Amino acid sequence: MAESIVQIVDRHSEAYNAKDIEKFVSCFSDKIKFYRPPLMAPVMNGKGELREFYGSQRFHLPDLRSELLNRMVIGNKVIDHERTYGITENPIEAVLVNEVIDGLIETVWVFTS
Repeated sequence: MAESIVQIVDRHSEAYNAKDIEKFVSCFSDKIKFYRPPLMAPVMNGKGELREFYGSQRFHLPDLRSELLNRMVIGNKVIDHERTYGITENPIEAVLVNEVIDGLIETVWVFTS
């Protein structure tokens, strides 16, 4: 039985909190694109950039963790309201829209205040 889109996003979140770069990257399509609106161009494009960014800029942070506050599912999109700790002194709240295609996260839009 194939994983549901929610299970795929949950696996990605578990890998993020475990700082498991291999498991984390395995949740994404080779064509992954990360967007940070209002920017129109992706801030990350492809698994190589994803691995480099999270490996060098996030997973080394000792207090890094993300907490799911709320979730909605619409079609092939999982929309999570999260609070992330350990990047800055204060927690960061964000909304992530994860688009899942063929069992992998292919596009992510990250909205922060």
